[in-house]
Amino acid sequence: MRNGWIPGAFLGALLVPGAAFAQVVNPADAQRPTTPPDSAATAADTGKEPSDLERLRTWELPAVTVVGEPLPELREEERIGSYAQPRWTAARRFPGTRVYVIPEGKTEFEVWYRPTFNKDGTTDVRTLWELEFGLPYRFQLDLYFRTDQTGDESEWLIGQQVELRWALADWDVIWGNPTLYFEWVALEQRPDKIEPKLLFGGEIAPRWHWGSNLVAELELGGEREYEYQWTVGVSYSIIDYKLAAGIETILQFTDTEDDRGDMTESFLIGPSIQFKPSPPATLNVAPLVGIGGNSPDARIFVNFGWEI
Repeated sequence: MRNGWIPGAFLGALLVPGAAFAQVVNPADAQRPTTPPDSAATAADTGKEPSDLERLRTWELPAVTVVGEPLPELREEERIGSYAQPRWTAARRFPGTRVYVIPEGKTEFEVWYRPTFNKDGTTDVRTLWELEFGLPYRFQLDLYFRTDQTGDESEWLIGQQVELRWALADWDVIWGNPTLYFEWVALEQRPDKIEPKLLFGGEIAPRWHWGSNLVAELELGGEREYEYQWTVGVSYSIIDYKLAAGIETILQFTDTEDDRGDMTESFLIGPSIQFKPSPPATLNVAPLVGIGGNSPDARIFVNFGWEI
């Protein structure tokens, strides 16, 4: 396997995730009045001194009261952390659509399973093992270890991905909470890729949340295949901080160097479901169906995350 440095860093970060990514507190946040949620692990209800509370997980963070904003009806819509972002944004809401950044100090491990069922009867399978780190100044770093199988009989190929995000401002300062995203993908026996994105997301109304991404996935060698995507996700909270359901779509245009501008189109649409069986755990499932002759029959996203 080439470019083998990332798995070493990935495993090292997995073994000691908290050592290098402790939460950094914005001094301005100390001036904000807060209202602790029922399950917040504060010094008052744990009996610990503040110095003993090394790092609160996102479900333990006290809510931030934003001046001029009404108090939220749902716990998942409470504002938390240095960027005063809703609690629901601390976990991945849609498998195919990213929203904002996770709070600084957060570390999460995720596992992905993504089969694609092609019209010729074959199945392509991608798996991902991911570590997410919330960094100061509205940055987020993700490290991935990836495997791919194209068709039912081909060998498994290894890949590695590094992703960096930066949100342009604290939550709700700019409409749509725009966030810049850049990913580098190193793939065994295949050309490397880069993937810039522009992320948007927000709240439509109480219980209603949305996200949308503009994506370019650019192959750096071989046929120099370029993919352009527009993804959209809308979700409704059925049970506060426990169960949400909605819809997700992916519209994709693809061309190669020899036929630049001669686009092949595909479209996927289907339900998107999130279930949180416990505060640190998040399960997302999105079975999308292909529409049109160039689309696959179906693509299923299954994602499980655990906050460390």
